[in-house]
Amino acid sequence: MPSERLSKFLSNSGIASRRKCDNIIKSGRVKVNNIIILEPFYKVLPDTDKVTIDNHIVKPLLKTIYLALYKPLNIISDLVSEKSRHNARSLISIKTYLFPVGRLDYNSEGLILFTNDGNFANKIMHPKYGIEKEYLVKFKGVITDELLLKVRKGLLIEGSEYRVKSIIFIKTSFFNSWYRIILDEGKNRMIRKIGIKIKHPVLKLKRIRIGPVRLGNLKPGEYRALTDIEKNLFLHMYKPKSFKETLKV
Repeated sequence: MPSERLSKFLSNSGIASRRKCDNIIKSGRVKVNNIIILEPFYKVLPDTDKVTIDNHIVKPLLKTIYLALYKPLNIISDLVSEKSRHNARSLISIKTYLFPVGRLDYNSEGLILFTNDGNFANKIMHPKYGIEKEYLVKFKGVITDELLLKVRKGLLIEGSEYRVKSIIFIKTSFFNSWYRIILDEGKNRMIRKIGIKIKHPVLKLKRIRIGPVRLGNLKPGEYRALTDIEKNLFLHMYKPKSFKETLKV
């Protein structure tokens, strides 16, 4: 077997996404043949080199797992539970290492993916692929057409441009309003920050789609395996943006 980057080897072994593996390596927790390696691009031979994290041997995966979970409200996405806060991983009964792909904040609900395939996770999260995430969002008040136009053109927030791919009015509910929002970039708490910026705070947020995977009939706390069609769409349908587009990210 040819050599491969250490970060890729860890990711392929189900440790975490490629980006998180980079951080694990740089933290000094990884050894190759009993020598601490701090460079994610260090080359390893998977068949012959002994790779460890915190002195535990890392072995390549025998089986990859891909799950869609409906994260309920008041559940964190991170693997480590906080005091009095449960994590989404605890809702899955499968006893193997799995990590969330992307995040939903504590006060949001809806679709989140879990896997042990780092390459798969990297493709979904990396901005160069522009994989869409779709949300149903309830804002306080009713957003004027003028404000909607500004949101569509992009808003400057914390020194960065926040731009949605689309925002479509659905209905009003008393003095509030519902919109369907599609993002193809993943800034932290992006929709909530947009709501604060335009003075229409987010009251409810539910993610209903990631790429070809839809929340469908899942109920809060339920999960299912991704279908072969969904997995193949991620692998073959989503290609990196052009070089020019990538530079804008």
